Amino acid sequence: MIIGEIKDGYVIDHIPAGMALKIYEYLELEHLDCQVAIIKNAESGKLGRKDILKINEIIDLNYDLLGYIDQKITVNIIENGKLKAKIRPELPEKLTGVLKCKNPRCISSIEQDLAPEFRLSDREKGIYRCVYCDTKSENLFNG
Repeated sequence: MIIGEIKDGYVIDHIPAGMALKIYEYLELEHLDCQVAIIKNAESGKLGRKDILKINEIIDLNYDLLGYIDQKITVNIIENGKLKAKIRPELPEKLTGVLKCKNPRCISSIEQDLAPEFRLSDREKGIYRCVYCDTKSENLFNG
């Protein structure tokens, strides 16, 4: 399989197998006019199988979302056809607009103009809590 070379853009690598399409949706890549390649179930020496996303344009990438999904994800930044930087997004201290509070009485569930916001309460377990009502979130990307 041959996928074209990227001149300026990103290669998001080491995505857990089966997660590339969810990342594509959460990053809203369908709105881009550039080439985007989704490679599913690529062979990986470390992971067994992995997904890869290639984006042939420099965009405002949500590193917090990528770090929340999996801390093994790597982002290769490509400029002029060469690797400029390799970033490994970390678990963010705060997540805004990614999770939804499951507490039906939380103000973020009631007020439509208020973006749900969560803070990291347990780094070891990856647990986030709503900043408004302290309800524990469920990880959207497990399983």
